[in-house]
Amino acid sequence: MVSRKNQIEIDDIDSKILSILAMDAKMSYADIGKKLFLSPGTIHARVKKLYDAKLIKAVRADLNYAAMGFDITAFLGIYLEKSNMYEGVKAELKKIPEVVDAHYTTGNYSIFAKIICRDTEHLRDILSKKLQAIKGIQRTETFISLEETLSRPLILTKVD
Repeated sequence: MVSRKNQIEIDDIDSKILSILAMDAKMSYADIGKKLFLSPGTIHARVKKLYDAKLIKAVRADLNYAAMGFDITAFLGIYLEKSNMYEGVKAELKKIPEVVDAHYTTGNYSIFAKIICRDTEHLRDILSKKLQAIKGIQRTETFISLEETLSRPLILTKVD
């Protein structure tokens, strides 16, 4: 298998390592090695290669925001005044901690973003005091999530 963007050759073992880490990023190299019948050193070297090639961007904890008092997940369709304002808006969105995901898109919206808030008052503050103050944002449409139906990593290959 070849990654086109990075032009790095990845084989079945690399695909299995990526799939294992996508399912459980805290699994030790020793445990991954046991599953794949390889030494922890071999796993370490391959994971380093995958990081260096930027196939692994980060290892993160999947937090339970509701348990921490953040009960609102909302999605925002963001309309830009002009498409050439994207870079400036992107830079400003990165400054807002509640914006956890943002995508430059085709279709109705220029940017589609995900934000996490404590409650509707917090959401209103983010919208009115932070997002609407960004130069280049013409308007937004807000969608409040009632329930997360599915959230999973893309598994590249089955691991026994």
